[in-house]
Amino acid sequence: VMEENNSIVPGFDDDKNDDLTIKLERIPTIQNGCLVSLSGIIDTYNSSFFQSQITKIITAGYVNIIFKCTYLNYIASTGLGNFTNLLKLIRAVNGDFVIADIQPKIEEYFTLLGFSQFFNLSTSVVEAVDYFLKKADPANSVFPKLGNCPYCKKMLRFEKPTKVLCPSCSSIVIIKEDGNAVLG
Repeated sequence: VMEENNSIVPGFDDDKNDDLTIKLERIPTIQNGCLVSLSGIIDTYNSSFFQSQITKIITAGYVNIIFKCTYLNYIASTGLGNFTNLLKLIRAVNGDFVIADIQPKIEEYFTLLGFSQFFNLSTSVVEAVDYFLKKADPANSVFPKLGNCPYCKKMLRFEKPTKVLCPSCSSIVIIKEDGNAVLG
């Protein structure tokens, strides 16, 4: 049986928005973990709603968050600003978040604007959970590591599996779970 949002974060559903639905789920395997499923759009008109709802989650003590974006169809630059603000807020309390299962057009937007270097983007919720489990037990992680751009061979530092733009040749480089880099 799915828990109600209000039983996870008291008063969460007191505020609603027609363009963005947020569903919460506890993640028992991650300390202070919460799965936040986003459905709809984050634009200029509802970005403050998004920001305040996620702030409620953090204030309630959930500081390891996975944003499941399977049904997030659009994000405006104000939404990217929200994610940046939330990352600062969450890191201040020793937390982190992963943006999982993002649609290709939105992922491309993140990558082109350079946000994929700041945010943990993962292909699935399972991969995102693995990230937190490895973080809890650093002995299991290959990161951070040094590697080369597969195109121009420039030495790069990889903090995590992600997609980055090589600062030297502007190739899209995919850093895999095992730390290997391939051209995107």
